[in-house]
Amino acid sequence: MIEEGSKRGKAMVEKRQLFMEMRAQNFDVIRLSTYRTACKLRFVQKRCNLHLVDVWNMIEAFRDSGLNTLDHNAEINVSRLETILSSIYYQLNKRLPTTHQINVEQSIGLLLNFMVATYDSEGHGKLTVFSMKAMLATMCGGKIVDKLRYVFSQISDSSGVMVFAKFDQFLREVLKLPTAVFEGPSFGYTEHSVRTCFPQQKKILLNTFLDVLMADPPPQCLVWLPLMHRLANVENVFHPVECSYCRSESMMGFRYRCQQCHGYQLCQSCFWRGHANGPHSNQHQMKEHSSWKSPAKKLSHAISKSLGCVPIGEPPHPVFPEQAERPQELTHTVVLESPSRLDEEHRLIARYAARLAAEAGNSTQQCPPTDLSFNFDANKQQRQLIAELENKNREILQEIQRLRLEHEQASQPTPEKAQQNPTLLAELRLLRHRKDELERRMSALQESRRELMVQLEGLMRLLKSQSGGSPHSSPSHGAGCSMPMPIRSTSAGSTPTHTPQDCLAGVGGDVLEAFAQGVPRNLRNDLLVAADSITNTMSSLVKELHSVDDGAEEEETNMRNGGDRGTVRAQKH
Repeated sequence: MIEEGSKRGKAMVEKRQLFMEMRAQNFDVIRLSTYRTACKLRFVQKRCNLHLVDVWNMIEAFRDSGLNTLDHNAEINVSRLETILSSIYYQLNKRLPTTHQINVEQSIGLLLNFMVATYDSEGHGKLTVFSMKAMLATMCGGKIVDKLRYVFSQISDSSGVMVFAKFDQFLREVLKLPTAVFEGPSFGYTEHSVRTCFPQQKKILLNTFLDVLMADPPPQCLVWLPLMHRLANVENVFHPVECSYCRSESMMGFRYRCQQCHGYQLCQSCFWRGHANGPHSNQHQMKEHSSWKSPAKKLSHAISKSLGCVPIGEPPHPVFPEQAERPQELTHTVVLESPSRLDEEHRLIARYAARLAAEAGNSTQQCPPTDLSFNFDANKQQRQLIAELENKNREILQEIQRLRLEHEQASQPTPEKAQQNPTLLAELRLLRHRKDELERRMSALQESRRELMVQLEGLMRLLKSQSGGSPHSSPSHGAGCSMPMPIRSTSAGSTPTHTPQDCLAGVGGDVLEAFAQGVPRNLRNDLLVAADSITNTMSSLVKELHSVDDGAEEEETNMRNGGDRGTVRAQKH
């Protein structure tokens, strides 16, 4: 009883921690509700480290957690929500440098308590899928246009037209954020919120949706949303100007210049608090500046504008196609379970094999009769190597898919009996740690598979360049080729350039020796050595996959036995 009471007390302290820290910032002295709301939500965003998670990473996390297959009104319990947030933050730490790692457990606790307080005020212990998507997509980092495009993909039909009922549901969920930070009287949801955004009932497509929500000014109920993004952009902007009220010699953030009082400028702190002195009054119109331009730059900009070199009235966002599209769901990215992706990779390998065979056949016709048997054997061995690599690649994909299914089964909600039994709770925590280890292992296997594809493409290019060369070229010239070849990476958006040695890095010392410059060895034999090394590497990788699978099955068996023992103990008591 004492231990349970202490746990409840700790949970209450953690629940209030974020709000206590926000009150300590004294945001309530800001006289304008729009700036007050944006500052509070920006504080929550940074305190929970959500500003480090880009909107595209958040969308990918939704897809990996299976949320894109669930109905918007489906409910998830707090335990599964905690698992999803854990995956988001652990993946974030993998992307961050070691010197900028975040406290994952603290971030999970703060964000989980804030979401529960915002969307589960009645204490049911459950949240809807749509409320979680709306909150995380709004509060994460990234460009506002990308966030709004994702929101539109969730509230539009198959023809790309916005559904007013779904937009009304989005406003209900997103306007709970200002209410959570005690700004409900200014930006709470009302039945007329939809009509304030779209006064006329008409067909709303993506570009119209973006025009309305990114207009200047935006709809009154959402005016805090673009301001929160502008706050993030100007936090480190420096203005070498003296504040006319506090006499600070420089400003950070926004700068406000009076349109009536010549040379009167205020820093954001003084303007937000309503400070004024001299002939200036709070009733005067102020212009907000988010950057600093020297007088020389202002003059050159004015001249360029007068000459027509600077466009006037640039659109707030790019114009997107009007047809229905769902790029925000990332359905065309590397998804291991997708059959279309598997077929695409298999076709790629088969196309390389066919091209290699055709080029090898052409080169065979040009070779002397004495080399026919050697070329035939070499081409046959090369085709066998490609077939083996294709089979290994298919086996790795199947093993990774099976591991992912096991992870999804392990993250299902626990029965009520298990929640009442402390022994089973301890075993479930051990299983969760084991699941995290399997996830990290699976990520390592995916990376190994990507490296294999890069190695295979480099090998194909080398075979192509070797087959296309002169049959009388010296071995030293063939082995010493170091022309950089661009290779598309499947794990990044850029296309870095690798040399042949870089493509085969990590597959064995004999491969590096085979492709070293200046070594007078037969290139065809070296290619066979490299192929053997790649095959051995893939074989060891499959063995490790089997060992991980055996460990997962043993852990699941122990869990079942532990659950039976816990049920028996509960019946005895």
